[in-house]
Amino acid sequence: MIARFERIPHGAIALLARVSIATTFWLSGQTKIEGLVLDPIGRTAELGVPRMSENAVELFRNEYALPLIPPELAAVTAAVAEHLFPLLLLVGLASRFSALALLVMTLVIQVFVYPSAFATHGLWAAALLYLIARGPGAVSLDHLIARRARARPRAW
Repeated sequence: MIARFERIPHGAIALLARVSIATTFWLSGQTKIEGLVLDPIGRTAELGVPRMSENAVELFRNEYALPLIPPELAAVTAAVAEHLFPLLLLVGLASRFSALALLVMTLVIQVFVYPSAFATHGLWAAALLYLIARGPGAVSLDHLIARRARARPRAW
């Protein structure tokens, strides 16, 4: 059985980690904005000019209350990060750096916002660390770009 377990392809594990983490952060980002609402599989439910939700700013003002960062800036930064990095992870572009950015965000949430939620944040961190260490797998733009770069003859 162990030999069979060891044959589980890295690409399948990485794809599952990428999709799972991307969905988690994307959905969180969707709660922070109004005007652009997409469901997890990409169908447009509502499309308009994205703007910050007043509820999101209030959450950063009262419940999340990060030190040293004004709530308005924290809300916008979180909303942008929770949309940009999941998209990059989903297509597998700059995957390790995107995973690192989301890992830092996870650590901030764990330390400053919900310190008692380690069970959830630990799972996120494990998936993100796996992606940082092993990469996004074969079903990714990173893999395609690397393969093409290796196939090109060097000019020098």
